Amino acid sequence: MNDEEQISWFPVPDEEQLPENLRKLFSKARERIGFVPNVFRVMSFRSERLSAWFAHYKQLHEPTEHLNAAEREMIAVAVSMANGCLYCLISHGEALREALGDPVQGDRITLDYKRANLSQKMLAVLDYAVKLTVEPRECSTHDIEHLKSFGLTTEEVWDVIEIAAMYNFTNRMAHATGMMPNPEYHAMAR
Repeated sequence: MNDEEQISWFPVPDEEQLPENLRKLFSKARERIGFVPNVFRVMSFRSERLSAWFAHYKQLHEPTEHLNAAEREMIAVAVSMANGCLYCLISHGEALREALGDPVQGDRITLDYKRANLSQKMLAVLDYAVKLTVEPRECSTHDIEHLKSFGLTTEEVWDVIEIAAMYNFTNRMAHATGMMPNPEYHAMAR
């Protein structure tokens, strides 16, 4: 594999060598989006951990009454922009464009949510997710109460925290492994 095709600085296992549950996951991804996301391929280096990570990811992206699928993706891109994570900005930027059905708004939120004409609720959610990312020691009960003032339940505030924390973890994994996004993401949902 030459440098242009390298998706990780770590070995990427052959799909045939993976446990059956991950081969099924890869197959479902191919059916649904036409390719296997490189995050799956790279993280399959430790297959049991990929399984746990993906199960957690799926739970965090379940919409609730006051935090829909697009808003959850907004958290992903706000955290990823604060961390400068190429992989997640590209892949979750695409997911946000798709969830919104609006590629221009999706790109605006991904690149600069403060200038994307979002609701006060979403500005508060994203500001908090970024605060948790760049100034975690500054977080307080005031932040939680502020989010609840927009109608978020205690469980939804917890979701905001977990989603931000998950993307901080994933962003760091992407940086530390040299993970590159699939080129297909760039043209999707446009």
